[in-house]
Amino acid sequence: MSFPDKLLLWLHIGFAVFAIGPLTAVTSVTPRYIRARDVNVLKYLNRSTRLFGLLTLGVFVFGLALGRSALAKPYLSVSMTLFIVAAVLLVIIDRDQRSAMQALSTESTADDAKVQTGRIAALSGLTALIWLVILFLMVFFNP
Repeated sequence: MSFPDKLLLWLHIGFAVFAIGPLTAVTSVTPRYIRARDVNVLKYLNRSTRLFGLLTLGVFVFGLALGRSALAKPYLSVSMTLFIVAAVLLVIIDRDQRSAMQALSTESTADDAKVQTGRIAALSGLTALIWLVILFLMVFFNP
């Protein structure tokens, strides 16, 4: 493996560890703070979701650059497709976080953001599962 490929691999793994890990943690704790009606923490979690969500694009970009000669292999195609699905789910999670903040910021106690709580919990769990499937594909099918 050449030095540029080693550098790309290092960047790919570094972005995965320092972006996807915190992103998974941030999205998974959001329902707890919706139930606690803590809007200030929700604002922080929403900003963190956006930041780490954007940083996960580095994983995708450096992965594309690293696998440039093998992009037609099925495990890479499946991994990239799953990554895009996870990115779409993260957009939905971000939307639900903002909706929950808006619902909890009003004076009305009628809307306690239960819909957003359940959806964020389900989608963040699904997103975490997608990351694990991608990890499995990268470890066991990468030559």
